[in-house]
Amino acid sequence: MNINRFTKRCFCTASAFSKPRPWLFVGLGNPGDKFMGTRHNVGFELIDAFAKSQGISMDTVHCKAIFGKGLFHIIAISYYCVCLVGEVPVFLAKPQTYMNLSGESSGPLAAYYKLPLNRVLVFHDDMNLPCGVLRLNPEGNHESHNGLKSVIHHFHNNKEFPRLRIGIGRPPGQMDPKAFLLQKFNARARERIDCALLEGVDALRQVLSKGLTETARSFNTEQKYKHIRLQTMPV
Repeated sequence: MNINRFTKRCFCTASAFSKPRPWLFVGLGNPGDKFMGTRHNVGFELIDAFAKSQGISMDTVHCKAIFGKGLFHIIAISYYCVCLVGEVPVFLAKPQTYMNLSGESSGPLAAYYKLPLNRVLVFHDDMNLPCGVLRLNPEGNHESHNGLKSVIHHFHNNKEFPRLRIGIGRPPGQMDPKAFLLQKFNARARERIDCALLEGVDALRQVLSKGLTETARSFNTEQKYKHIRLQTMPV
């Protein structure tokens, strides 16, 4: 075989590209071992999954949050070349204030980095979505979610920040919603959530490389079909 017939790929760095504004990803939850794996802590879980996928260490405390930072590399691939075309700074935070006071961390973090709220993406559990279904929204109300209420309050009542909603389903029968939120997932629900976390990590990568609007359009369409499939599959 004559290897000269084949063109070798090269890795190159774009000589000049504009520096994108950073993103702040905030996962909502409750600190402490007793809350690990509970429905109310899926925001924390998505932060951890994304940090692991990008090799970002969550090893510092900043503005009352477990904090990490890194660069997301935007790569362009063609037959001839693999090029680094951009690097997006990304900050990751898990507020340690307990859920109902999440804004005491989120507000100061956004202010510290001088970020517009459309660059602050908040992950949180949502009982209005089936377990394992995600939605990416550019803004919205708190929908009685106490963590979001606090975040909105500390964003000076501005609701125009994106959210990644992680469906956990509704409590069965007459179960107290507060007790439901602090329960761990059963085996079938855990499987759905683990799958959703992988999908969430992929969505976050798309947000960093393609932007929120384009990502939400395609991602929410996929999740809509997933929602339909799961409607007849009780947890």
